[in-house]
Amino acid sequence: MAYVIAEPCIGTKSAECVQVCPVDCIHPRPDEPDFANVEQLYIDPETCINCGACASVCPVEAIFPEEDLPEQWKRFIEINANYYKK
Repeated sequence: MAYVIAEPCIGTKSAECVQVCPVDCIHPRPDEPDFANVEQLYIDPETCINCGACASVCPVEAIFPEEDLPEQWKRFIEINANYYKK
């Protein structure tokens, strides 16, 4: 199971998670062209190694293990995965 970035990230995009991810699975990074054009950051479920480093540094508590994602944010599982299907 991957980690998922949910609604609290929308409009925040603080990117602490990007800095601590050991496998570079959170995008767009602040130095990528898409950063200004998206409303949140996304975790690639295929690359995520479930280490939890991202969740521990998120200032808005927007990152959850998929199995612990609150019911009202379950749609973000697909939203995160779809970002990487471009």
